[in-house]
Amino acid sequence: MKIALFYVESSREEWATRAQEIYQEKISRFCKLEIIKTKSPSAERKNKGYKIAEESKQILSKIREDDFLILMDERGKACDSLEFAEILRRQEEQPKRTVFLIGGAFGVSEEIQKRANKKISLSPMVMNHHVALTMLLEQLYRGFTIIKKIPYHNE
Repeated sequence: MKIALFYVESSREEWATRAQEIYQEKISRFCKLEIIKTKSPSAERKNKGYKIAEESKQILSKIREDDFLILMDERGKACDSLEFAEILRRQEEQPKRTVFLIGGAFGVSEEIQKRANKKISLSPMVMNHHVALTMLLEQLYRGFTIIKKIPYHNE
């Protein structure tokens, strides 16, 4: 299984970089994982339309036509870890690359919203990209341990 995790980065935090490295190593036992960051353009908050358009343009240039795109969105489908593991299990059966996308501070364009094959919520709360990325990585690892029946997830 090939997974690409795209996210929009506006700043760097040492703790988040370390968490990403730890989870990337753990997940690599189960699949090929590629983490691709897109840099948010410098612009004032009032220029959110410009930021969304520029970030989305960068993201769309990296998404292949045959990718299965899962958009992480607080308005997406809420699921627990077992349901998330089932989504992963189904994607393992597909030859396509599975792309998880964490958008920028103002979200993503309508074009990306329409392109998404699935929308999943990590939480109904809004969070910054560091927290969202760490949560998604942890859930990917947890999902694979559930699928492979490796003791990690407790019921």
